[in-house]
Amino acid sequence: PLPTAPTPTLAIVAERLTYSIIAFSQLFSGLLLMSSAQSSVLHISQLPPAGPWPTEDPFLFAVHHDDNFPAGDNVMGPEASLRGRNMGSDFSHKDGWNMYHGETVPGFPKHPHRGFETVTVARHGLVDHSDSLGASGRFGNGDVQWMTAGKGVSHSEMFPLLERKKRNPMDLFQIWLNLPAKSKMVEPHFTMLWSESIPTLLLDGVEVKVMAGSLYGLDLPLPPPCAPNSWAAVKENNVNIMTIKLEAGVSWTLPISTTLSNSSNKNQQEQNNGNRNENDDVYHRSLYYFTTSAKGLMIDNKEIPIRSKIDIHPYHHNIILKNNNKNNLPIELLLLEGKAINEPIAQHGPFVMNTRQEIMEAFSDYQKSEFGGWPWQNDAPVHDRSVGRFAKYPDGKTEVPSSSLTTGREEEEEEACKAN
Repeated sequence: PLPTAPTPTLAIVAERLTYSIIAFSQLFSGLLLMSSAQSSVLHISQLPPAGPWPTEDPFLFAVHHDDNFPAGDNVMGPEASLRGRNMGSDFSHKDGWNMYHGETVPGFPKHPHRGFETVTVARHGLVDHSDSLGASGRFGNGDVQWMTAGKGVSHSEMFPLLERKKRNPMDLFQIWLNLPAKSKMVEPHFTMLWSESIPTLLLDGVEVKVMAGSLYGLDLPLPPPCAPNSWAAVKENNVNIMTIKLEAGVSWTLPISTTLSNSSNKNQQEQNNGNRNENDDVYHRSLYYFTTSAKGLMIDNKEIPIRSKIDIHPYHHNIILKNNNKNNLPIELLLLEGKAINEPIAQHGPFVMNTRQEIMEAFSDYQKSEFGGWPWQNDAPVHDRSVGRFAKYPDGKTEVPSSSLTTGREEEEEEACKAN
């Protein structure tokens, strides 16, 4: 007869079971790491029902104002009762719109900024700008205003309701970008990116508007010249601001940014199997799925909940976006991307500095000078109803969309940007 194998002791069974568990854990961890390395989606979070959205460094703040304002009255305020609103701070969205801090015309009367940049994307509706430097303007319906607040500027942003016989819808993003310590006290400046000159990719069922930056492999011109002393306009900082619209049933591949496609950072990470070295620059890339009524966004075959912030891998080359909506509705996304500044942040309302002491100094400076005074008759100026889109700069030069390519101002700003 064949010899009988000895019966394993309890200790031997336990040892073999331990080795099996360890081997399975190592295999499972390897599969997870492989899956993580291949996935473009890093994290998904729900957007709040109202108010500012969460952002990643270098972005400080992003908010979407979506108001279905009524017809305007004779002073370009709403031709509607204001009863029941907390005037001076109305964010109720009663009847589908807000007065915000406006008392007569909706909007944001005089308020200061220091230490960062603002990007106002006025997709629909109009914005009347006035500031402490004596500059003013009216922009909207696809225009973008880029303002570097730097050492300090006060401005107002009012939403005049020009239409008297129909509603005045407003669709606007306001985005705040941080400035590094070395740039927080630069001279303030604003410039316009008129809708006519904003690079736009139009494909079958796809529309991509590029307010800042560029994507690898897309044959699009760069956005108009930046504001001088703008940290975000420096190519190496990889700031990309874009809106993406997908019609139902359409797929589009989101490329890597042009800057990162050539970066040594990317090559080093590829050599390290995607792992970041301690001294590597950090880049963040987020998509905001802000559409309220159209479900069905897929990213690399992963279903994304409606109204979500999706953090995606900045080094992934080909991220497939698909609109799988069953009701033939379009999906819209906002892309925010940039290199992290990675400095301490001290913030109090409209002031963003590096230390608490600098915040106190900002308050003191504003109380003394109002960052240049206020050359307007009231805190919420609006321009005449008959005035079209324009920008008047502190140096007295006036620009309108049709003349923006011939004023010479863009060439001046191009030279200033090269010096950044």
